[in-house]
Amino acid sequence: MDKIIESLSIKYNLPKPIIEKIVKDQFKFTASVMAKGEFRPVRLPYFGVFGVKKGRLEKLNKPR
Repeated sequence: MDKIIESLSIKYNLPKPIIEKIVKDQFKFTASVMAKGEFRPVRLPYFGVFGVKKGRLEKLNKPR
């Protein structure tokens, strides 16, 4: 990921910390939506759609 941040920093002439925040915040947002138990999908443009199926989550959390 460091190479991506480096190349974006050069391309857009912005400091690395700003680019790093932009890149990583979208993943933090996706993780926070999933952690809340909201089962709506989250679309990250040009990257994909992320989500957890309710039945799959219940199966994973079921005690063995």
